[in-house]
Parts: sequence; C-alpha cells; structure tokens
Amino acid sequence: MPVAPSVAFVVDALTLIGGAEKVLMAALAPFPDAPVYCLVYKPQAFAHTPLARHTIIPSYLNRFPWAHTHYRTCLPLMPHAIEHFDLSRFERIVSLSYAVAHGVKTRTGQVHAAYMHTPMRYAWRNYELNGRQQPGHRLLPLLFAPFRRWDRAVSTRVNHFAAVSRWIGQAVETAYRRPARVIYPPVELERFSPHNERSDFYVTVSRLVAHKRVDLIIEAFNRLKLPLVIVGSGPERARLEKLARANIRFAGYQTEEAVAGYLNKARGYICAAEEDFGISLVEAQAAGCPVIAYGSGGALETVMEGQTGLFFRQQTSSSLAETITQVEAHIQNSRSPFLKPEQIAASVQHFSQGRFVAEITQFIRNE
Repeated sequence: MPVAPSVAFVVDALTLIGGAEKVLMAALAPFPDAPVYCLVYKPQAFAHTPLARHTIIPSYLNRFPWAHTHYRTCLPLMPHAIEHFDLSRFERIVSLSYAVAHGVKTRTGQVHAAYMHTPMRYAWRNYELNGRQQPGHRLLPLLFAPFRRWDRAVSTRVNHFAAVSRWIGQAVETAYRRPARVIYPPVELERFSPHNERSDFYVTVSRLVAHKRVDLIIEAFNRLKLPLVIVGSGPERARLEKLARANIRFAGYQTEEAVAGYLNKARGYICAAEEDFGISLVEAQAAGCPVIAYGSGGALETVMEGQTGLFFRQQTSSSLAETITQVEAHIQNSRSPFLKPEQIAASVQHFSQGRFVAEITQFIRNE
C-alpha cells in the first residue's frame, strides 16, 4: 500500500478565530498529522479547536512581545521570517495566504499548492498598515513597491494556485500572471436553523479591525436609530464603542452556537467591508437572514440581489443607510421574495464543508 506523502501547512498568523482559520481547520481534516507553520501563534485562542491537535511551529517573530496584537507592525520582517522556515523534509507544501505564507522556500521535487485568500493587500490594493484602504494615495504604491517585487518573484515557487473566489482569482492573475482555480471556502451549514419569525435587531459578525469598516455600520445605525448587535472583538473596539449610540450593543466574542442564535433570528445582516469571499455572509444566508452588503468583491458571488439581500454601491454610511431603509420597506411587503428565510437558506447549500474538503484535497494532491 503506497505511503501518503508528507504534508506541511503554512499560514500567515494564528492569533484569533476568523474565516481564514476556519478554512485552515477544514483543510487540515484529511491530514491529521500535518504540522502548521506560521509567523505568530496565540495558543489560547485555539485551545478547544481541532487545531490544538496539530504541531504548530511559529517563526522568530512570535518572540516579539507585541506580535500577537500588532503583528502588522512586523511587516518589513515578514518575508525574511517566512523564508527562514526549513520545510525541505516534506514532499508537499500547502500555503493558505493573505500576506506572505505562499513565499516559503521550496526545494526541487517538492509540490507547493497555494490557496490564496488574497494577494497581500498592502502591496496590491493600497491598504495602510492599520487596514484602511486608500485608493488615491500616491505614496503607498511607492512604499510597497519592494513588497510587490518580492511577492511576484516568490510566486514562482508555487506549483498550483487556488483562490477563495473568482474575484480573488482575478487578483492572483493580475499580481502573479498565473491562473488560479476557484475553491469556495467551507460553511458549516448544519449549525443554522432559520426562524420564520425574525426579531427586530440587525447584526454584524466581524473582527473589529479597520478594514471591516464597522465604523460605517455604526454611523448608519446612529442615523436610523434601529437596533444593532455587533458580535466580535478586536483592537478597534474601544474606538467604535465611543462612536455608538444607545441603540447599538457590543456583544464581544461569542461561541459558534451563540453566533448561530443571533443569525437565526436577526432582521438582517450587515457587511460594510470589501470581502475576499465573506464566510459570515454565507452563514447569515444559511440562517435565512437577509444580507445588506457592500456591492464589491466576493459578496457579488454569494448574495443574490433582490432575493437573498441587497447591495449598497458606495462604501459610505449614507449609502448603507439608504439600503437599510429599502430593506425596511421590503419587510412591510409580505409578498416580497426577499423575506423568505427558507429560500435564502436554500441558495447557499452548495457552500458546504464536505464540498470544500473534497475540492481542497484534490487540489493539494493535484488530482
């Protein structure tokens, strides 16, 4: 019986559980003995997850006292740190990358499969280190030119690319001039049980970081005075709490069961970020919850406008507020197909975890 090739996984950072970490845990399921290499690792965040059963090897950046909370400040050292890993004993390398993970050094004969959440935002999409996008900024492209050169050069170490969405697949082709197979991330559909009777609150589930644009959501709900629950934690929480009025509640970190409870009952789900894919958007729809999302990026591939949600076209609080008002009008119309939880839930059944595991395993094995 042939021996399965040895496999190592490489990711950028493991400091809290979000969409990228859920993808990693699902991808690891067929490879229970595979170690995971990363720039920084916060073990307490994963103590009760499948990841705790794997050997985790962090880089030297993990010794910096601020790395777990402000690892973006280590950006100048990230290429060196990721290239410092010795993975020569493995036959296959699997990187899941949104920054530098795909830049690991490989040897002749190894197969490197890179699953791209996105090419590095700072290098290719004019993001500042705080996570805020600056499309018209003139200095950022100059500042990050060395990263773009490094990023494009190390892409030649990858044998096969895959991407989380068609939108990111196009970004991979632009950045690296390489095609990428689209493998949509996994969603635990069985966690959700849509309620036909919805509550009066809206909800967003997000890391509280700048590029998620939760500030726009708060501004819109301050204006509309509708109830909003914000689920999640992150470095932006203190600033965001100062912006919010009494109709907005911060629920902080919640268990998967509690998140499902919010989504099963919420009036609508809000997303103001330009998502690479947006697992939370699909989770909301799996719970029968209408989605109000910024009309760009991966959301365009998962939300059916007028049936499972509505898009706002400008990334501003006023554009978002106008779209929420339209949703409220739909709610008053009992004949609107937009409000059928069972139809919303049915629209996302093809994003199942089983489908992802089968596709990512075939990709890793190059089948």
